[in-house]
Amino acid sequence: MQPERGLFSSRFPEYRGEIPRWISPSSLFIAPAYNKLSGIRLTLKPRFFTCNFPTLTLSLYQTKYKNAMQQNIEHPENDACYEGLAVNKGIEQPDPVNPAIAERLKHLKKKTLTADEYVTGIFRGDINILSQAITLVESARIDHQAMAQEVINRCLPNTGKSVRIGITGVPGAGKSTFIEAFGKFLTSEGHKIAVLAIDPSSERSKGSILGDKTRMEELSCDPHAYIRPSPSAGSLGGVARKTREAMLLCEAAGFDIILIETVGVGQSETAVHSMVDFFLLVQIAGAGDELQGIKRGIMEMADLMVITKADGENIHKAELAKTQFQSALQLFPLPESEWRPRVYTCSAVSGAGLEEVWKGVEEFLDHTQGNGFFRHNRNRQNKYWMYETIDETLKNSFYRDPRIEAEISVLEGQVLDDKISSFIAAKRLLDLYFGGKAE
Repeated sequence: MQPERGLFSSRFPEYRGEIPRWISPSSLFIAPAYNKLSGIRLTLKPRFFTCNFPTLTLSLYQTKYKNAMQQNIEHPENDACYEGLAVNKGIEQPDPVNPAIAERLKHLKKKTLTADEYVTGIFRGDINILSQAITLVESARIDHQAMAQEVINRCLPNTGKSVRIGITGVPGAGKSTFIEAFGKFLTSEGHKIAVLAIDPSSERSKGSILGDKTRMEELSCDPHAYIRPSPSAGSLGGVARKTREAMLLCEAAGFDIILIETVGVGQSETAVHSMVDFFLLVQIAGAGDELQGIKRGIMEMADLMVITKADGENIHKAELAKTQFQSALQLFPLPESEWRPRVYTCSAVSGAGLEEVWKGVEEFLDHTQGNGFFRHNRNRQNKYWMYETIDETLKNSFYRDPRIEAEISVLEGQVLDDKISSFIAAKRLLDLYFGGKAE
């Protein structure tokens, strides 16, 4: 009798699962497979099928097999028509997690620290507690923010004794590499440094890579250095405020030099410039002549410029760029600090020029402390951040108001339907929030 063909013809991986090995169909073998319906491991004997790679064609002698598979039979191997199948007992899938370990982890609840424990640990220089305190600062929970503010207020007497340096530059200029080399130089001079790196967040996924610590592999292992990357989370003002609060905690922990790395070029420079004593701009050779330098407003905020990657065949280009930027800086009016910005070249690979950069920073500090600008600038920054905190708090309070949450979606829909203007919708929400007419 000619067997019925094409009865269970399909791609083998889709029908039976993964086959450990292929053996010639002409040989006597037993092929392991898995039944999709029951999960029972079956041993198929060669007299029931022929195998053509990559398509498996099962040729069965009885038409009852077709009817049995078309029906939703829970255990078709118990039917009499499956007499040619040898059924082996399957193996249960083990748990992905050890039940004993999972039970132990349930009882290991992370201890919640009090404000006294946070403050004591920070004053002691405990890095773990410092990191937890900064996490509280970055948290959006109201109870965490309240705890963070209490910790910051109690740490304020021990703050303000460090040198705050902001570092910015175009993407690819080598900011992270420069910070690592510069940080290693400072720790070798006996300083304790903290690096606060602001990492941009994705507008789509809202996530951040936070890879600056990975780039600073050697510096991250230095016992006198602390690196803390923070996501921007799409809010420049919010992250700037949190970075300033994290800076105060690092000062209370005993770090005498705070390095703040911006996300790149843009509005973040203005926010970082308003919280540091010294602003350093990292440039690369070939970025343009002195006219290009004049057009860049970021140069107006720089107290010192560093041309990086001044090594190998790039030394001549770096020296040329140094001359061009020096010419550009001469055209700017003298800043309020009465300090004429300088330009240096350095190499993060060889370490050349790092000592000159630090001497430039020290000369700036001596100059500004001598003419009183250093204290004046810090007082102005404190006033600025008082108003910034008020603005941020009012905005958060506005959007968290239950009345606003209930009404804002309705007015938003009316704006999208062109029933009212966006200005009228905003005015109604503000009137609702303030309980009257908003001016």
